Amino acid sequence: MQTPDKTYDIIIIGGGPIGIACALEAEKKDLSYLIIEKGCLVNSLYHYPTNMTFFSTSEKLELDGIPFISNNPKPRKAEALEYYRRIATSNEININLFEKVTAVKSENEDLHEVVTDKSTYQAKNVIVATGFYDIPNYLNIPGEELPKVAHYYNDPHYYATQKTVVVGASNSAVDAALEIFRKGGDVTMIVRKPEIGERVKYWVRPDIDNRIKEGSIKAIFNARLTEIKEKEVIVETSEGKQALENDFVLLLTGYRPNFEFLKKMGIKLSEDGKKIPQYDENTMETNVPGIYLAGVICGGVETHKWFIENSRVHAEVIAKDIASKR
Repeated sequence: MQTPDKTYDIIIIGGGPIGIACALEAEKKDLSYLIIEKGCLVNSLYHYPTNMTFFSTSEKLELDGIPFISNNPKPRKAEALEYYRRIATSNEININLFEKVTAVKSENEDLHEVVTDKSTYQAKNVIVATGFYDIPNYLNIPGEELPKVAHYYNDPHYYATQKTVVVGASNSAVDAALEIFRKGGDVTMIVRKPEIGERVKYWVRPDIDNRIKEGSIKAIFNARLTEIKEKEVIVETSEGKQALENDFVLLLTGYRPNFEFLKKMGIKLSEDGKKIPQYDENTMETNVPGIYLAGVICGGVETHKWFIENSRVHAEVIAKDIASKR
C-alpha cells in the first residue's frame, strides 16, 4: 500500500471497475494514488439486481489484460463481483471504502484538496470516476415517496403474488418484469412510448414481446404514471385515466450522474440539455486543470454511451498524461 508523506499524485473518486483501472495504470507509471469510495468495493455493481446478466462478454469487462473467466459468455453479477474483488485484493489496491467525498477544492492547478466525511487529502491530480447509478430520475408525482415505491430493483421473490407496476421500458425494467412474473407476481408495465425500448438486450427482447402478446405481462403503452396511492395507481393513457389496483411500484426510469458535484468543482457542463462535462478527449482532463474524468460520467445524461468496455481505456490515457507532466 502506498503511503506518501504529504501529497498524492492522484486521488481517484469512485471505486468501481474504471476507478480500479485507473489505480492499476497509476501503479505502472509509479504514481502515488488513493481511491476513495463512498460505499463498498464496486459499489454500484454491488447494487445491481441479484440475477443480472451483463450485456458485454467477459473479455470486454477485463481490466489490464487480467483474464475474466465466467461460466457463460455473458457473465452474471456475482462473477463480476468476484473478478473485480480479486483484482483489488491481489494487487493490494490502495482504497478507502465507506468514505464519501464531499468537496474538491482547487487552490491552483497544481494542488487539490479533497474533503471527505472522514478526512482531508492533498493531491496533484484528481480523477472523477463516480458513474451514474446513485441518483434516480424521479418522476416528481404525488405518492412517489410512499414505502411501496422503489427506484432500484434487487430480487423478484419480494414481489411474489403481489400486483407490481413497473415503470420504464429499458433493460432494467424488462428484466424486473420478466423475473417477477416468473416468480408468481402480477406485473403491469407502464411505457411512455409505443413499444419496448430499442436498446433492450437482443436475447431478451423476444421474451418480453411474447409475454406481453400472450397477456402474461400486461403493458400499457403511450402512457404515464401520474399518481401513486396506498392501494392503487393512476395512469394517464390515450383513452383517459385508469386506476389500477396495486401493491408495489418499481420506478425504473434510469439514473443520472451527480452534476451538482461536478459543478461545485468548477467543471463546465454543456447547455444543450445533455449536460456533457467539458473535457479534452485526448487527455480526459476537464476545464479545471488537474481534474480528469473517466467512465460513464463523461456522457452527461446520455448514460448509455459509456460503459466498462469502451471507457476502460480512459485509465491509460489519463495516467499517461499525468506522468508526462512530472
